[in-house]
Amino acid sequence: EVQLVESGGALVQPGGSLRLSCAASGFIFSPSAMSWVRQAPGKGLEWVSSLYSYINTTHYAASAKGRFTISRDNAKNTVYLQMNSLKPEDTAVYYCTPDMSRWGQGTQVTVSS
Repeated sequence: EVQLVESGGALVQPGGSLRLSCAASGFIFSPSAMSWVRQAPGKGLEWVSSLYSYINTTHYAASAKGRFTISRDNAKNTVYLQMNSLKPEDTAVYYCTPDMSRWGQGTQVTVSS
């Protein structure tokens, strides 16, 4: 059974930083692409970033590029999202997913002064 446990969300002021973590289990993690998506209040899911392990490449949505960094630790079956220069519009529940169809419970990020 695939399990994804996101953590690290918090209330942070604009301009602040957070690092989200996602601990994965139930599938072969190291070759799997991993992505972060988010859902803002009242809106649909928005893709944020993906990391393709087998070709060691990363991709970012325009809204995240230059501010967010995705990374992974295959020894810990964990993917991270470092978020800097946070803006109120980054407020959302953040989810990790290996295939855009399975995710965990999410972690809440609120950017507000």
